[in-house]
Amino acid sequence: MFDEKGILFILSGPSGVGKGTVRQRLFEQETHLKYSVSATTRQKRPGEKEGVDYFYKTKEAFEKMIHEKKLLEYAKYVNNYYGTPREYVEEQLELGNDVFLEIEVQGALQVKKSFPEGVFIFLFPPSLEELKNRIVSRGTESSELVINRLKEAKKEIDMMSEYDYVVVNDDVDLAVSKVKSIIVSEHCKRERIEKQYKKILEDDTDARTIN
Repeated sequence: MFDEKGILFILSGPSGVGKGTVRQRLFEQETHLKYSVSATTRQKRPGEKEGVDYFYKTKEAFEKMIHEKKLLEYAKYVNNYYGTPREYVEEQLELGNDVFLEIEVQGALQVKKSFPEGVFIFLFPPSLEELKNRIVSRGTESSELVINRLKEAKKEIDMMSEYDYVVVNDDVDLAVSKVKSIIVSEHCKRERIEKQYKKILEDDTDARTIN
């Protein structure tokens, strides 16, 4: 029997494309997946739990993690750090669990440098007009911010070539179905199976030698 390691899947795309919705729907259907818990320096809010919502760190501890390269990616928002701890991800992968990381494009490109063996999925909007409608429908963005987000989205779409797969999110259920197909496809890749098969052959040879 194959003792298969898990795979790190990175779901990324422009703001407003629906990453959170797709990831949430996916997790409702695929309960074996693990969500990558981020670390942060912000204060714990009522009801939040350590290791479930975030790993809560002091500023000094977080900066030590940066210095020791213990983060797959990190960023600073409103004077607080947020990042993805490498140790948690690697532990889950060793246990054979697939780990999902839902992240902005810049963060995904950081992860690609530090963890190139990950599988990178770009969630693509049906059109920029539809993306604009989704951002506007939130009701939380000023006109100026909407324009800035769309400009940024165009730059991020140009980075699509850095990804392994592209999924158009014109229908959430269809997008989730495609992501599920990618997960199955990656586990069936010859390179992954071959690696496990060679290990089985080596173990068998060692056993025969001992006997």
